[in-house]
Amino acid sequence: MTNNTFEIIGGKPLKGEFVPQGAKNEALEIIAAVLLSPEKITITNIPNVLDCNNLITLLQALGVKVANPEKGTFIFEADDVDLDYMYSDAFRAKAGKLRGSVLITGPLLGRFGKAFLTRPGGDKIGRRRLDTHFLGMEMLGAKFSYDEAKGAFSIEAKHLKGTHILLEEPSVTGTANVIMTAVLAEGTTTIYHAACEPYTQQLCKMLNRMGARIEGIGSNLLTINGVEKLGGCEHRILPDMLEIGSMMGLSAITKSEITIKNVAYKELGIIPRAFRKLGIEFELVNGDDIYLPPQDSYEIQTFIDGSILTISDHPWPGLTPDLLSVLLVVATQAKGSLLIHQKMFESRLFFVDKLIDMGAQVILCDPHRAVVIGHDRKFPLRGLRMSSPDIRAGVALLMAALSAKGKSVISNIHQIDRGYQDFDVRLQALGAQIERV
Repeated sequence: MTNNTFEIIGGKPLKGEFVPQGAKNEALEIIAAVLLSPEKITITNIPNVLDCNNLITLLQALGVKVANPEKGTFIFEADDVDLDYMYSDAFRAKAGKLRGSVLITGPLLGRFGKAFLTRPGGDKIGRRRLDTHFLGMEMLGAKFSYDEAKGAFSIEAKHLKGTHILLEEPSVTGTANVIMTAVLAEGTTTIYHAACEPYTQQLCKMLNRMGARIEGIGSNLLTINGVEKLGGCEHRILPDMLEIGSMMGLSAITKSEITIKNVAYKELGIIPRAFRKLGIEFELVNGDDIYLPPQDSYEIQTFIDGSILTISDHPWPGLTPDLLSVLLVVATQAKGSLLIHQKMFESRLFFVDKLIDMGAQVILCDPHRAVVIGHDRKFPLRGLRMSSPDIRAGVALLMAALSAKGKSVISNIHQIDRGYQDFDVRLQALGAQIERV
């Protein structure tokens, strides 16, 4: 075994307070945006996870000055960016390890008129096409090319000009990239069918504090009036809604009593409602904390006519696809049945074969749908040796292992480390028997 493995002894209730980390997905957008200005930008509450650390390292390699005065706080100054470094083998190697690296193309194109990027890595959860990013940039006046031999994208523009853009899909990173390209373009850009997640709203608010002129924040129609330059600012990352959701699920499945602190409840959208549909009880206390009491049993709701409940993902303000794996695992120990419909990614439900081996009653209908038959804890899950296929499935399997009887071993946990900061240490503080081997 390597230190890329968790050993877990499950079946033990947890207890205590849990402080969520900063939101990884927001942090990636915000960190990339520092390339838009030569002035100092201070960002707080950045999580100490692999994806964020790798993106910061990539910016440093591009010549961005980075200071880290205290945990979670970084000061960036992109006043001397080395554009030639983009074309080096070292850059391609670094960028290829991180899907979030695609987010630097919009700021580089917007400010410097060119960007070069190898095909980025990331989760293996199905096709994650980049067409939306580059089609939006082309509409603003950029020329796109793909070098198949190098597996690299090149995009250049002598003059970016505002235009009307209808995105083919409400891609979160695609929307962010087009916004960051358009803020320095001449004239007015309208982006219709834009993603409107809280993290995209945070990016827009930060850019406005830097001097951008973005209207329609929080809707799927953004109007951007281009400006000549952007300045510095300070920005704080929201708490991670996906970690909050993961802990709500973990508390229920392990019969635990957990208080999740400072959750920015109004930014969670319908996530709490999704857990209520599974019969999970919680209350909002002290203004912005979620208290979850221990539950011996929880029952899945049905539709009004008594038919099996369906939970599916939708673009925001619908339910984020990143929590479907968590909800699926929670449902295995509930009373009642649930249909999970994962619309966006065709490989994300394949981890259920491990749950079936652990004793869960799950029927994988096709790559997008799974029926969970909850057995109301009558048959506890069994410990198992398994591997984490992606960030969210990895955490879902970790939840299953913490609720299971006996010992589980999860390998490939760098996938979990990509999105969850010191998760094993923070779970140990709640009483979990988990060791990094």
